Amino acid sequence: MHIEMLYFEGCPNADLLLEHVGEILSEAGRSEQVHLRRVETAEAAEHERFLGSPTLRIDGQDVDPDAHQRHDYALTCRRYATPDGIAGLPADSWITTALGL
Repeated sequence: MHIEMLYFEGCPNADLLLEHVGEILSEAGRSEQVHLRRVETAEAAEHERFLGSPTLRIDGQDVDPDAHQRHDYALTCRRYATPDGIAGLPADSWITTALGL
C-alpha cells in the first residue's frame, strides 16, 4: 500500500494531517510510511491533479470519495466537504475506508 500526502510549503494543515494519519495507522497496528510530496508551482498542481493542501492519496486515489468529480487544481488550502461540515482535513471515515480498516 502506498500512502502519500501532497502539500505546499507553509500549509497550516499538512502537519496536522500527517500526525493524524500516523495515529490512525498506529491504532490499527499498521506500520506504513506516509510519503510526502511537495507541490511548488501552479503547473505542478495541474500536472498532479492537486486539489489543494493537504491532499491524502492511498495507492494513487484521493481519500475524498468525490475528488474524481473536481478539476479545480491549484496551490491553495484544501477544504473538504465532510459529513460533519467543511473542514481542513478529510473525514476519518474516508481515511480508514481508503486504508481498508
